[in-house]
Amino acid sequence: MRLLVIEDSLLDYEMLLATLALQGIDARAERVEDAAGLHAALARERWELVISDHQLPAFSSGEALAIVRAQPAPPPFIIVSGVLGEEAAVEAMRRGADDFLLKGRLARLAVAVRNALAAAQARRDSAEAQERLRASREQLRNLSQRLQTLADEERAAIARELHDEIGGTLTAVRFDLDSLQRHLAPEPLARLHRAQQALVQAGEAARRLMHGLRPPTLDAGLAAALQSQVRAFRERHGLPVDFTCSGAERTLPEPLAMAVYRTCQEALTNIAKHAGPARIGIDLHFGAETVSLEVRDDGRGLEAGALHKPGALGLRGLAERARASGGALDVSSEDGRTTVLLWLPLDAVEPCQ
Repeated sequence: MRLLVIEDSLLDYEMLLATLALQGIDARAERVEDAAGLHAALARERWELVISDHQLPAFSSGEALAIVRAQPAPPPFIIVSGVLGEEAAVEAMRRGADDFLLKGRLARLAVAVRNALAAAQARRDSAEAQERLRASREQLRNLSQRLQTLADEERAAIARELHDEIGGTLTAVRFDLDSLQRHLAPEPLARLHRAQQALVQAGEAARRLMHGLRPPTLDAGLAAALQSQVRAFRERHGLPVDFTCSGAERTLPEPLAMAVYRTCQEALTNIAKHAGPARIGIDLHFGAETVSLEVRDDGRGLEAGALHKPGALGLRGLAERARASGGALDVSSEDGRTTVLLWLPLDAVEPCQ
């Protein structure tokens, strides 16, 4: 064991090493007796354990402990002293010492050393586990963000394809059918009308698909897109919805705008399915550093654990999307009032001109 001893008495130092040897601990030790020597020893080598006297002529265990604890990976620290009161011992433990012993009572020195080494190893293992967990979470967030980005890009590509190819083709066919009306007899004209109606339905279905994949209203800005979403919700469900937008609106990157839009969409869908509210409120706010969305209703509220049910994947997916963008999604429910609150950071997003 690489042992650093802070001790001004050579006799006490040798007695300490002899005691360790008698108790079965083999140590390669070095002695220092002041702050300069301690700094030099710590800079020169990594020590597995530091044992310090409490009171030295120009130094103390408290000062030594502060120097050792300031190291990137501090070794365990044990105080061995001839004069250490109970209050001083408690204070030393509070500040990070692993143990303390009196010089006249070293029977448990080896036990204290082994316990300190085991505790230090446990701390290192815990720190490594925390770092691996942090790295794993970061990797998962990056993967989730990348998958979400790819999904949004794919939806946008499909929407463009529907608009450019299928939409264009349907429009061309409609013009051709319209031109045929002037040249057909009554019987085939009826069949033509049915074909025109089917074509109109196909066009409406294509528009719904395009809107679901990538809402074209986002091109007009987030506030306008949410207003359009609210109008459609009012018309479809006949529920009163109050929408407000505050702050200087900004043109958001596509992932942030989609996160806000989808959150509002999912919240309104859940309200229509489950809440039965008398009133709904939606607030969009552009702050200096964040954009936030609050959707609240006065319906039935959420049951305990509702967000952890298999059917609650929508909001959980939105929460993960928010975390991947550096923000957060919070859902709370109390006394029949449910609030969905989303906030996202606006890093380097310029205000709209």
